[in-house]
Amino acid sequence: MLKPNSIAILDSNDLMPTNADGTLPWRQNSDLYYLSGIDQEESTLLLFPDAVEEIDREILFIKETSEHIAIWEGEKLSQQIATKLSGISNVQWNCQLDTVLDRLTQQAEHIYLNANEHPRADMTVQTRDVRLLEKCQRNYPHHQHERLAPLMHQLRIIKHPLEIKMIQKACDITEAGFRRVLGFIRQGVGEWEIEAEFIHEFIKRQSTGFAYTPIIASGKNSCVLHYIKNNQRCQADELLLMDVAAEYGNWNSDMTRTVPVNGKFTKRQRAVYDAVLRVLRKSNDILRPGLTPKDYQNQTIDFMESELIELGLIGKDEAKQQDASKPLVKKYFMHSTSHHLGLDVHDVCPPDEPYAAGMVLTIEPGIYIPDEKIGIRLENNILIGEKENLDLMSNIPIEADEIEILMSQANTAP
Repeated sequence: MLKPNSIAILDSNDLMPTNADGTLPWRQNSDLYYLSGIDQEESTLLLFPDAVEEIDREILFIKETSEHIAIWEGEKLSQQIATKLSGISNVQWNCQLDTVLDRLTQQAEHIYLNANEHPRADMTVQTRDVRLLEKCQRNYPHHQHERLAPLMHQLRIIKHPLEIKMIQKACDITEAGFRRVLGFIRQGVGEWEIEAEFIHEFIKRQSTGFAYTPIIASGKNSCVLHYIKNNQRCQADELLLMDVAAEYGNWNSDMTRTVPVNGKFTKRQRAVYDAVLRVLRKSNDILRPGLTPKDYQNQTIDFMESELIELGLIGKDEAKQQDASKPLVKKYFMHSTSHHLGLDVHDVCPPDEPYAAGMVLTIEPGIYIPDEKIGIRLENNILIGEKENLDLMSNIPIEADEIEILMSQANTAP
């Protein structure tokens, strides 16, 4: 995918400080991990397919370890272990990067540099990618500097069978967490306590934790899309929306379930719940290769409009008179239906790329009625197939009747 005589350079993510000598939990740059399997800070990958010497065609630079570092931080990768993990025979210490780059750029015409080009990316904090970009522009101004991100998006959007296996494992761990909390939820339980039950089950099953900040939202909180305080107690007759999932080996799952706190949906809650579930299933039926994200969202909005009319939230005459953007639906369903899933929860994808076999997406319709304290979202992870889709969360309870039965059994158990 690279132009002839091109070098591509990828950097790891920074270890980000908090206060005093504290740091945030660290996570590897997804592109570097995808290409190398190296999960350690201060790592750099250099790819130069047209290098004169074969040994220079792929080089991994890692942090030089020592006995002092091993005592204080634990063992870091040796050059031999890094080769075993990555398959890259030429592994050098970071201190050699500038010298090697100065030498190899003399053979190259193009330098591909990576950047976070996700449309929702927050670029407030300068990253290692940006510092490397500025360094290369300063030191090698006469080379052609190219964007690596579009190529990485093309590579990562179609999932390899091993990636699907990892995502499925994350989904299975999420299932275990959900089944655990079904037996724990009841009136008076704190949202934070439910969060604790999830993380207990996740870590027990060798996940490093949540794939994203969990949403445990009871009552009126269920109508807040990104509610993460998780500090209220669950009350009887309320709904509990849980948008929470596990990661496994850096691959992610993404689940949402909504359940009745007391184990039994009211008639109105059940009507809204079933409407959301019907939209999810219809949206899965049309999620086929060749469909564009825009058309997919528009068709899902049509499904949702019909359900909102049946629920009495939108009048038929109102629906006929609205413009094509369907603002009436957006009052109750204001977010998109799907996003790609993989090494990132909101995984990278080329803009407006038609769906294709091998992509993994979420399907997550929702209806939010603040006046009734009803917020219901359901979300599964779907692998698009050539002939039919595979629901990676098919084993996670979603039918209202099944949820009520499982919660009833848990609450009556001795």
